[in-house]
Amino acid sequence: MATKKAAQITPDLQRILNANHHDPFSVLGRHTEGDEDIVRAFIPRATEVRLADTQYQLERVGDSDLFEWRGNASELPRHYRLAWQDAQNQTHIAHDPYCFEPVLPEFDLYLFGEGKHWHAYHFLGARPKEIDGVQGVLFATWAPNAERISVVGDFNHWDGRCHPMRVRGGSGVWELFIPGLDVGALYKFEIRSRIGGQILLKADPYGRQFELRPGTASIVVGDSEHQWNDGAWMEHRGQRDWLREPMSIYEVHLGSWQKDEHGGFLNYRDLAVRLVDYVKEMGFTHIELLPVTEHPYDGSWGYQTTGYYAPTSRFGSPDDFRFFVDYLHANDIGVFLDWAPGHFPKDAFALARFDGSALYEHEDPRLGEHRDWGTLIFNYGRNEVLNFLFSSALYWLEEFHIDGLRVDAVASMLYLDYSRDEGEWIPNKYGGNENLDAIKFIRQLNEVTHEKHPGSLMMAEESTSWPMVSRPIYVGGLGYSMKWNMGWMNDTLEYMSKDPIHRHYHHGVLTFSLLYAFTENFILPFSHDEVVHGKASMLYKMPGDEWQRFANLRLLYAYMFTHPGKKLLFMGCEFGQGNEWNADAPLDWYVLDYPLHQGVKKLVGDLNQLYRNTPALYRHDFESEGFEWVDCNDAAQSVLTYLRRDGDEIVLVALNFTPIPRQGYRLGVPFEGVYEEIFNSDSEYYGGSNMGNGQYVPSEPLAWMNKDHSIVMTLPPLAAVVLRKKA
Repeated sequence: MATKKAAQITPDLQRILNANHHDPFSVLGRHTEGDEDIVRAFIPRATEVRLADTQYQLERVGDSDLFEWRGNASELPRHYRLAWQDAQNQTHIAHDPYCFEPVLPEFDLYLFGEGKHWHAYHFLGARPKEIDGVQGVLFATWAPNAERISVVGDFNHWDGRCHPMRVRGGSGVWELFIPGLDVGALYKFEIRSRIGGQILLKADPYGRQFELRPGTASIVVGDSEHQWNDGAWMEHRGQRDWLREPMSIYEVHLGSWQKDEHGGFLNYRDLAVRLVDYVKEMGFTHIELLPVTEHPYDGSWGYQTTGYYAPTSRFGSPDDFRFFVDYLHANDIGVFLDWAPGHFPKDAFALARFDGSALYEHEDPRLGEHRDWGTLIFNYGRNEVLNFLFSSALYWLEEFHIDGLRVDAVASMLYLDYSRDEGEWIPNKYGGNENLDAIKFIRQLNEVTHEKHPGSLMMAEESTSWPMVSRPIYVGGLGYSMKWNMGWMNDTLEYMSKDPIHRHYHHGVLTFSLLYAFTENFILPFSHDEVVHGKASMLYKMPGDEWQRFANLRLLYAYMFTHPGKKLLFMGCEFGQGNEWNADAPLDWYVLDYPLHQGVKKLVGDLNQLYRNTPALYRHDFESEGFEWVDCNDAAQSVLTYLRRDGDEIVLVALNFTPIPRQGYRLGVPFEGVYEEIFNSDSEYYGGSNMGNGQYVPSEPLAWMNKDHSIVMTLPPLAAVVLRKKA
């Protein structure tokens, strides 16, 4: 093979040197011009370049870092290697990325453009790959308004001239296979936008791991090495009737539940072991994690997500997180994850104006910005954005065996005028305030996740009276499995904050919830949002002196566990932490040295056991047949009494919201017999005054409250008593 003189710098070559060529493969790599072959490479900082395994040298083009070889290339392998020396006289040998054909299948690109690719993470992002026996990493990203995109990282000195990508037609997807790269490489995408030629350095939207903050680079992740052991759990999950099973959720922020001995974060694996021991002791059935999707700012608690496919590196690797979920499943504890598809932060390294345009968000801030939160709103009308979100949801369900997603801030997605004044929003095509694109997205999201993963649950944090949030799509609902009952939470906490002497004026606030309790599949939440930002801890929301505060808190929790609906309690609330939650510090575990806090913790554990072991308290959480008022009208004494039932099994719940004991209190009962006191929040074991009814209360043949029989009982002060008919 003869070597010929290298060419001069043409306009096409100059665009490579300027790093603004939209199709580097048309210039770099192997080409044929007339009767000769050309191998062209651009290698900044190279002093000399040759074709590896041959004696052929590439000649420098002018005084640039472009190098050419011309001759007969028939003897060169299809995927040839280059060898070059750098200024430090170090020799490098690697396959030329520009001698590889396009990799991404056209069908994937078609589905992605149609908004019907449920697993976009299978081809976008960074994936280790072998092509014709050559190992490397395939990079791909979506950026239709980019003029040029390069993969940058430690491997090329973060120099955007080195590895420009090819665009795949009109799909807006760019790809590049870089031979020789391996798992663990740090990388970003350097994007030259068509809009003003601005240069942007962006983390991978589909990145599966990121540097520990404050670093923001993406990390190449290989196939998981974790061996799952939760097959029995997953099989049961797909078959169980979760509507009629007990569900008590412990909401956890992993960064502040506990810390290590140096005040640092615990690893997912350590957290798994500690959480399992504690959650099993307390009797919760599930945990719900505040977002562990990667986020740059600790103070956002994970809700301002930048890595929709990456467990945060604060607590370890993706496989560490797989171990976390697997270990909880092995101990019969489900794992839910908070997921925030309603908005994303403006951080320059992430999704915001990804290719210089409003790509994932709306251009118009009246549609695309949450001013209250300083975040941006996804453009749910764009197919590729929908695929990004659908695939993220499925990624957590599939790759990490998450049992369900709690979707954050659903109301902000549903309403175009959410937290906006007149003139700050744009009506839909019918003139209304409903976000039609978001509604379509939500329904399709719930449809896809439920179809692909039977038994997985989708839960909405929806704070308005939007109808049929947790009703099937085919009857006009949004298709969620459950909805947080924010109305019940707000009304209950407002009532409990009143001095007991005034509560009789507000009795209807408590009874109101049963007017709508079965219109949705409700979760009763006392969440993280209620114990921050000056709202006070659950304990210090309660009025009165110390004893009354604790008694009120015990009464409140007993009311929650006996009211229809699944249960959710934020960490620290279960032992009556006095301080507001501080995300930068561990919980105040030291308060468990004090008897009243020990009492609250024991009470919550016993309530979980009572709830889980009493079908009447959970079987019909979402159906009116499981609830019956005994008396909802005793406002004068601030007493509520009701039945929870499952067929002939009944429990009688009596709640006294005043510090005045009610002795000789008569209640109608549906059946003759002896009633057994199975729970009393005033027990001395919980720090109460130990007033109660002994073990049994016999019925009398005296009609009362439209019942043929009645009982006479004692209602302790600020307390709940639960009775069950003895068989």
